[in-house]
Amino acid sequence: MTYHPPFRDMRFALHEVLDTASVLSSAGIEIDRDTIDGVLEGAGEICARVIAPLNGPGDVQGVRRDDEGVHTPDGFQEAYERYVAGGWPSVDADEHHGGGGLPLVVGSLIKEMLASANPSWALYTSLSAGVYRCINANADEELKQAFLPNLASGRWTGTMCLTEPHCGTDLGLLTTRAVPRGDGAYRISGTKIFITSGDHDLTDNIVHLVLARTPDAPAGTRGISLFAVPKRRITDDGEPGPANGVHCDGLESKMGLHGSATCVLRFDDAVGHLVGEESRGLAAMFVMMNGARLGTGVMALGVAETAGQAALAFSRERLQSRAPGSLHDPAQPADPIIDQPDVRRMLLTQQAWVGGSRLFLYWLSLQTDLRREATDLGVRVQADDLLSLLTPVAKAFVSDRAVEVSSLAMQVLGGAGYITDNGVEQSLRDARILPIYEGTNGVQAHDLLARKVIGDGGRRMKQLLEMVSQFTDRIAGTPELAPFGTALSTLTEQIRELNTELIAGAEQDELRVGTSAVDYLDLVGHYLIAWFWAQAAETVVTLGDAATAYHERQLALAHFYIDKMLPTTAALVLRARSSTAVLMNPAAIAG
Repeated sequence: MTYHPPFRDMRFALHEVLDTASVLSSAGIEIDRDTIDGVLEGAGEICARVIAPLNGPGDVQGVRRDDEGVHTPDGFQEAYERYVAGGWPSVDADEHHGGGGLPLVVGSLIKEMLASANPSWALYTSLSAGVYRCINANADEELKQAFLPNLASGRWTGTMCLTEPHCGTDLGLLTTRAVPRGDGAYRISGTKIFITSGDHDLTDNIVHLVLARTPDAPAGTRGISLFAVPKRRITDDGEPGPANGVHCDGLESKMGLHGSATCVLRFDDAVGHLVGEESRGLAAMFVMMNGARLGTGVMALGVAETAGQAALAFSRERLQSRAPGSLHDPAQPADPIIDQPDVRRMLLTQQAWVGGSRLFLYWLSLQTDLRREATDLGVRVQADDLLSLLTPVAKAFVSDRAVEVSSLAMQVLGGAGYITDNGVEQSLRDARILPIYEGTNGVQAHDLLARKVIGDGGRRMKQLLEMVSQFTDRIAGTPELAPFGTALSTLTEQIRELNTELIAGAEQDELRVGTSAVDYLDLVGHYLIAWFWAQAAETVVTLGDAATAYHERQLALAHFYIDKMLPTTAALVLRARSSTAVLMNPAAIAG
C-alpha cells in the first residue's frame, strides 16, 4: 500500500490554523516555519521511500526468534541504519545529549509519518523517546550520561516493562523483585510480558525501564520502584559489554503489527540501576506512560491517514453503477464510486476524523513544549492542566477513530479490502491494538472522568470550556461561521450542566463514574474535534478571496463534521446520564 506524506494537510494544521512557530516564539521557544518544513520534508522522504515499502513485506514475514536472538523482517536493519545516519531519532532530544533540541511538536510530525509508513517499524523507535524523557526527568546525572546520548542518537533503543502474567492494569499486584547489591545497583528478577521491542537486531543494546519491588517495599503501587536495566552491561568506557541476564523467552503471535517484536522477557539477576527514588517508581514511569499515550494517539492518526489514502484512491478508480443526478457521466459505462452518496459519506467521515485529530494532536503536542519551556509561569501551568486533562482523550478517542477509519476504508474497497492484496486489512489489524495498549480506552475514560474532572471539581474542564467560549464569542460577528458558533455554544452549556450532574452524582452513587465514563470521553472528543474544525473554518473564511480550492475543501469538511457527525453528541449526553441500575442489573447477564 503506497504512502504519500500529506505535507499540505500537515502545513495547513501547523502553520495556518495553529500558527505553531508564532505560538512557540511568543513563549520564548525560537523556531521558524522553514525549519519545521525542512524537517517535515526530509523525514517524509525517508518514510515514503525507505520505510513504507517494508510495511507489507514485513507484515507477511514477521519477526522470528532463534538461539541467536530476535530477528526483524528483511530490510528493517538497513532502514534503521539510514534513519539513525540521518539524525532523525535525535531531532527533539536535548542538545547536550547530542540532539537537535527542536520542539517536541516537531518530533510528533515525524512520529505521525513513521506510523503511516510502517507502524511495526515505528514501534522500535517510539518507545526509545519515552525512555529518554523518563530517565532525563528522573535519574541522576551519572545515569543520564550513561544512557541518554546513546538513546538520543538511536544507537540504543528502549522499552517499558510493566505488565506481568498476572497483572496488567492493576500494577499493584506486580512481583518482579529488585534486591540491592550493596554497590548502588540492584539485581532484578521476574517476568514481564507484552514488551514492545523487547529484543531485536537493530541495535547493540536495549535499555529496559522495569517496574519492580525492593525487599522491604510496602504492598500495592506505593511499593513500586523504577530501574534502568540494559540488555548488555555497560563497560567502564560506556560500551555494551557482557549479557546482563535479560532473556527473551518468547514472541507473542498477534493479530497485527507482525513486524514488531512483542516479547516475553525474563530478568534473571539482571543488573539494574534505580531511576529516581525507591517506592516512587510509578510516579517516575508516568512521565513515559503519559508520553506513550499521546504517542498512541499520534500513531493512530498515522495509521488512519494511510487507510484513508487507500480508500480515496480506490474510490476514484473503481467504476460501478451510475451516479445519481448531475454526477452522471454518459460517456462512461459506469461512474466512479466516489460519486455515490454513501461512499462519499464514508470518505468524508474518514477525512473529518483524520483532519480534526491532526489539529487536536498537534495542538496538544504544542502544550508539551509550552509546559516544558515557556518563559511565563502561567502559560506553563495552563499547558500542564490541559495535558493532564486531555491526554486520555488523545489516546482513547483518536485510537477508536483509527479503528473506525480503517474499517470504513475496508468498507469502501468492499471485497478488495478484505483480501490481503490492497493492504487495507493490515491497517485494520494494526490499528486494533491501539484502543488496548498503554491503558485500555475504558481505563482512559475512567481516568478522565474520575480523576481529571470529578477529582478537581471540574476546574480543568472549566478552563477548556472557557477557552471554547472565548472562541465562539470571537466568531459571533461572522455570519459564515454561525453554524460553528451555535453548535459549540450549545454543546459547551450541555457539558457544563453534565459536569455538575456527574460530580454530584458520583458522591451519591459509586457506579456513576463507571456507567458514564466512556460516553463522557466520547462527548469531549467530539467537542474538541468540533472546536478545531471551527478554527479551521475561521482560518479559511478570514482568507476571503485569497482562499484556494484546497482551503475551500477544508471548509467543506468542517461543515460536514458539524452537520453530519457532531449530532452524535445528543445521544452521548443522554447515555452519560443513563441509569446505573439498568447497566448493573444482575438479571441482564446470566450467572
